[in-house]
Amino acid sequence: MTDVEQRYADGEETPLAGYAALATTFAASAGVFAVTAWRRGVRLPDTVPAWDVALLGTATFKASRLLTKDKVTSFLRAPFTSREGHGNANEVMDAGRGTGLRRAVGDLISCPFCTSAWVAGGLVGTYAVAPRAARLLCAGLSAVVVSDWLQYAWSLTAQKAEE
Repeated sequence: MTDVEQRYADGEETPLAGYAALATTFAASAGVFAVTAWRRGVRLPDTVPAWDVALLGTATFKASRLLTKDKVTSFLRAPFTSREGHGNANEVMDAGRGTGLRRAVGDLISCPFCTSAWVAGGLVGTYAVAPRAARLLCAGLSAVVVSDWLQYAWSLTAQKAEE
């Protein structure tokens, strides 16, 4: 651990170099996308309607939760995380493991808030080059959010009926 990492971490190992690598990867990906879109003559929208922002936001929320908390996507996280427990609605609680870049990736893919920036980047990029496809993808993910709400409402209603 470097001197900076020791002073920053306050006794806990913080993979600052790994975080820097991930931030650089994100920024470089955005830059490559922008240059590629420009060279191919992709015309970006002048505005994004509020409805599309809501759709993108809802889809980002759901995709982030699916990637970071769903049992079925555990195989993606397993090389970088360890299971810490179970949350509500069959979600799992994972935490980054290992050191360096491995730990940084584990921290990223176990945090829906952290992952949401990456998911939003992908969805917005798709929206920029293929808005109809992006809207369809986002509508599908948003439908899952509505379904989740209905599942919770149904469960709550069933519990109240049994009381």
